[in-house]
Amino acid sequence: MESLNLFIKSIFIDNMIFATFLGMCSYLAVSKTVKTSVGLGAAVIFVLLITVPVNYLLENYILKEGALSWLGDGYAEVDLSFLSFILFIAVIAAIVQLVEMIVEKFAPALYGQLGIFLPLIAVNCAIMGASLFMQQKEFETIGDSFVYALGSGIGWFIAIVLIAAIREKISYSNVPAPLKGVGIAFIVCGLMAIAFMSFMGIKLD
Repeated sequence: MESLNLFIKSIFIDNMIFATFLGMCSYLAVSKTVKTSVGLGAAVIFVLLITVPVNYLLENYILKEGALSWLGDGYAEVDLSFLSFILFIAVIAAIVQLVEMIVEKFAPALYGQLGIFLPLIAVNCAIMGASLFMQQKEFETIGDSFVYALGSGIGWFIAIVLIAAIREKISYSNVPAPLKGVGIAFIVCGLMAIAFMSFMGIKLD
């Protein structure tokens, strides 16, 4: 039940886009069509599913104080937490490079449509934010970190696909000239964030 609560909370209540506003740059830039949004959203889910559990293992078995105690009593007081940022970023960059090669190999059309925003997943603050939130929440098991990563990825996926569908519809509407493009996207994003705030009323044990 706790895993289910964490999963639901990470999708709707702690949504990366609407609750913490992480990953907004690629969110607004790539959400012009549903097709590219689905591709980027799936890539984000894949990257999160690998990076968050791997960074959990790094945090709990290498980085934090006492994590190296499995090497012997002499390492019980070693604290490498100051390396968290650089190691987390290294893991994220490696996984994003793997995703980029896979997409280029098996979906070249999607690779061309995503353009520079596919490798920029490496600096997508939603990816790094998920690892830092995992560190902050101090999950007891790697399973919890996996559930959190899946929920956060699906939440980001839902957010970008929803706004892409709305923007495709809006393109056929009579939008005032000053608001066309990014302007109306910001307004829609704000309204969606307000809508997602309604999920805060969900009572999770």
